[in-house]
Amino acid sequence: MRTTRDSKLQNFARKLRKRMTDAERRLWRHLRSEQLDGIRFRRQYVIGGYIADFAAPEIRLIIELDGGQHADQQAYDQQRDLFLQHQGYRVLRFWNHDVLQQTESVMTEILKHCQLPR
Repeated sequence: MRTTRDSKLQNFARKLRKRMTDAERRLWRHLRSEQLDGIRFRRQYVIGGYIADFAAPEIRLIIELDGGQHADQQAYDQQRDLFLQHQGYRVLRFWNHDVLQQTESVMTEILKHCQLPR
């Protein structure tokens, strides 16, 4: 199912790509250029009215990185995840500090989900 893209949201996603957090930059170094199992990931990818941190549309996988602000917005994150799941996506969430301090463990977990039946 394809969703329509809002031009304002697209422009905002473009700005976010230029202002990535340290954790996003670290993860992107491992995901870009089809380095992970030949899968193409996109960053700050618009789906419906939301922007996913990283998405691999071909395998319907989204990776979200959460900082401290997400502790205060759990209801929003749940609503967002539900929408994305209804669009056929699987959503993985990692804390920023895990990406920065345990990068290999995070990558191993992501790879497990990339190898699930597509």
